[in-house]
Amino acid sequence: MSLDIDRIASLPQRLRNRAPRVHCLLNTVAQKLVADGLSALGIIPSMTSSADEVAHFARRADALLVNLGTSTPEMRRAIDIAVEAGTQAGRPFVLDPVKSYASPIRHDFALSLIANRPFAVKANAAEMADLQPAASKATAVVETGETDRITDGERTALIRNGHPWLAAVTATGCLAGALIAAAATVEDDPLLAGAGAMALIGVAAEMAAERSRGPGSFAMELLDALAAIDASDIHQRLKLTHG
Repeated sequence: MSLDIDRIASLPQRLRNRAPRVHCLLNTVAQKLVADGLSALGIIPSMTSSADEVAHFARRADALLVNLGTSTPEMRRAIDIAVEAGTQAGRPFVLDPVKSYASPIRHDFALSLIANRPFAVKANAAEMADLQPAASKATAVVETGETDRITDGERTALIRNGHPWLAAVTATGCLAGALIAAAATVEDDPLLAGAGAMALIGVAAEMAAERSRGPGSFAMELLDALAAIDASDIHQRLKLTHG
């Protein structure tokens, strides 16, 4: 199996050309970085979690990110409403089951969302272990770590791009989930969408780290790198193998 590297590398420009709307239901401490990161690529973010209007935003959006970082009763109700409205409108959604292992409520809620067949589940190793085998039923599974593993159940891609400072800045993982949702609007192949999004943030992180002094300046430089990244950067730096 070989993946179309040109399609992975062209993801930033395809996102800028499409300027998709991505509605994000996510951890409240992550909202600003995710909004800024999407905006740097020309993607249009929205963030409301108000139960009385979230269905309208989900239908208006081109894709939906569901992140369980803020798992309050009110947020879970808003997520249910948004997923139902978005699914009925044919909008893909990405599930980021943040700390699903931390409580039975969060675990069970994540399983109920997976039953709605998300476009992708993005999770770290602990979350993935907690949600197996259900997580494997998603259209694509993105397991993040030092090496990101993306699979559609038949094909697997391994992305080794990134930088340790990603783990030192709150919301970079949430941003990766939002980028997968955005990628779903321009890439029909879930494996390429997941691999492209992880390559995009991983390469941008490497570019940002070269101009940074530490995690604080890295967060700022990451936004600049996302705004500047192009196909040549990804072609030059991509570390992709097949699993």
